[in-house]
Amino acid sequence: MMSRSFLRLAMAGVLAGAGLVLAIGPAQAGNKPAKPAKTVPVRLLSLNDFHGNLEPPTGSSGRMVDETGATVEAGGAAFAATHLKQLSDKNTLKVAQGDLIGASPLISAAYHDEPAVEFLGKVGVTASAVGNHEFDEGYAELKRIMNGGCHPVDGCSPAGEWKGAKFSYIGANVIFKRPERDAEKQALEALGGSNSSSLRNLLKGYGIPALPPVAIRWMNGVPIGFIGLVTQTTPNIVTSEGIKNLEFIDEVKAANVASKLLQIVGVKAQVVLVHEGDQVTAGQSPDACSAQPGAGNRIATQVDAEIDMILSGHSHQAYLCKVADPKGATRLYSQGGSFGRVITKVDFQVDVKTRDVVRSSVVADNQVVTRTVTPDPDIAQFVKDWKDDVASVADRPIGKITADINSGLSDKESPLGDLIADGQLAATKTGGNAQIALMNPGGVRAPLTYASSALEGDGVVTYGEAFTVQPFNNLMQVVTLTGAQLKTVLEQQFVGGPNAQAFTKILQPSSNFTYTYSASAPWGSKVSDMKIDGVAVTDTQTIRVAANNFLVGGGDAFLAFKDGTDLWSGPLDIDAFAAHFAANPSITPPVPNRITVVP
Repeated sequence: MMSRSFLRLAMAGVLAGAGLVLAIGPAQAGNKPAKPAKTVPVRLLSLNDFHGNLEPPTGSSGRMVDETGATVEAGGAAFAATHLKQLSDKNTLKVAQGDLIGASPLISAAYHDEPAVEFLGKVGVTASAVGNHEFDEGYAELKRIMNGGCHPVDGCSPAGEWKGAKFSYIGANVIFKRPERDAEKQALEALGGSNSSSLRNLLKGYGIPALPPVAIRWMNGVPIGFIGLVTQTTPNIVTSEGIKNLEFIDEVKAANVASKLLQIVGVKAQVVLVHEGDQVTAGQSPDACSAQPGAGNRIATQVDAEIDMILSGHSHQAYLCKVADPKGATRLYSQGGSFGRVITKVDFQVDVKTRDVVRSSVVADNQVVTRTVTPDPDIAQFVKDWKDDVASVADRPIGKITADINSGLSDKESPLGDLIADGQLAATKTGGNAQIALMNPGGVRAPLTYASSALEGDGVVTYGEAFTVQPFNNLMQVVTLTGAQLKTVLEQQFVGGPNAQAFTKILQPSSNFTYTYSASAPWGSKVSDMKIDGVAVTDTQTIRVAANNFLVGGGDAFLAFKDGTDLWSGPLDIDAFAAHFAANPSITPPVPNRITVVP
């Protein structure tokens, strides 16, 4: 519970207890004028969706359209470090918008992303919103990443005991799950005998945060408040067990509470770091604004007018937009791509008297992290050390392919998705008695390329490459569904149903399972002609269905999976994938013809 000295601590800048902490850093090294200036400069440099990409990402993930319209090679920790140094001045604060870890290449994922978090600390990141992928291994693991300690199962990494992140992870809309009246009662009781009706009213109905909601950093004698937010859809896109005691509330509601809290402690310059964003027109300049209004835009336009700018993430797009706040004033809404390929630079002035941002002074620029600069030698060595540690695992050949096997888009069947499903079925027949397998498209993170990526040779697939395809270490499971329940699962691929699917997500089927769907049919009547081994599926028959534990737990809004019975758990998904290569030493890309689409 929060301490009874809540009000005194709040006015000093700290809300102690139950995770509710204002993470306040020391004054930065920027010049403090001998005589007070009318305004002082501040520069923000931000990253989002780094996903542990210490090495330069490859393929399309390693390219970016620059300001001239040219497509250039981009990303890589050593190159990002050089760019950050070149862009930094004495007025700079470095921040991030989540998904810094999770769905990471093996070089970082093998050590539970400690290497990626250490890198971000080395380059000076001071605060970051949590993203949904920060919860991939659950809340307890996120707290370990934040605070330090060796992994409870795998132990310490080659670097020794983990010391914890050097920056603050913040998430104002992540609260502990409990009856609302109990949370409200605890929050109000924590105020003790104080007469602060403003604080009491502020916390009423809000709950007990599981993470620090805000971070305060000082620059040139003025405080800058950062509010962390993560997409409220997080429970649909991470494994449910790890967050079973958490609730992800509306981002706007939480941001407004956090903004008021900052105002109470005298912080007027306010920046939202939010892990939610929108899509853009393909191929646009990173400095353009063609963001299609969606979940990110809703947050950017509706959060409290006291908030001066919104730096976003999650959608892996690059854009710089100006939006109107609830009072009609203009403010920045931006995002910087993904995988360390873009750094968003924001310059602005803060009025030293009002301590508020002068919005007319805000200038933003998305800087592409090109590889034409000299890589930072210290970070290059840091990355090499981790690569050497993991090399014996990553470079091990597991099989061969005869051509590229593409991953495709989430709304279509793909050769790689089909291949993964085939491997999952093979791995779960014995023990789990699986009859079919289904793979979520969002779990297929990269293609397999025929061309050699290093010295392994053309067509050779290494464990590291396979891990890049499936980096989540999900557990394979099998449940029993009726034919009618299986049809509901497939209906839940599409928008318009009670499961509130955000966009079409086509589950990738094993080769022995076929069906037809009509894109134009109403929800509930889209799927037909389901067959297993060529035999029609009836509503009443029972079917053993293999899927990863993310799907079985209702992830990606496939809630009907939770109706499954007779749960069986088997190997990790990556182990099933590797075993499939071992059993089939030379694999030809499957033809994606298991799903028939009716116009």
